[in-house]
Amino acid sequence: MKNLKNSFEISGYVGFTEIRSFEKNNVCRFSLAISNKNKEEKTTAFLYAEAWMRELKYLEPIEKGKLITISGYFKPEEWTDSDGQKHNRTVLVAKTFATVENEE
Repeated sequence: MKNLKNSFEISGYVGFTEIRSFEKNNVCRFSLAISNKNKEEKTTAFLYAEAWMRELKYLEPIEKGKLITISGYFKPEEWTDSDGQKHNRTVLVAKTFATVENEE
């Protein structure tokens, strides 16, 4: 059986950002807009991502409107809201990220 690896590398534009600081670590949660264009239409999807860093300065490149490339792994999340409704989503956990120069 083939050994599968839980990893990704993707580029997109940063949407919302939220930075939270904890005693030993900081997290930036953000959305990433990615597009796919073919002959008939252009589609855009918004993905949910997070990056954990001890130093806030390393999270500075993650700001709304920036084109970035992130790589990392997928993390499934499940929760139940106050109405008892179950939810789930897959979060992209960024281990590395870099800003990309716009090629417009």
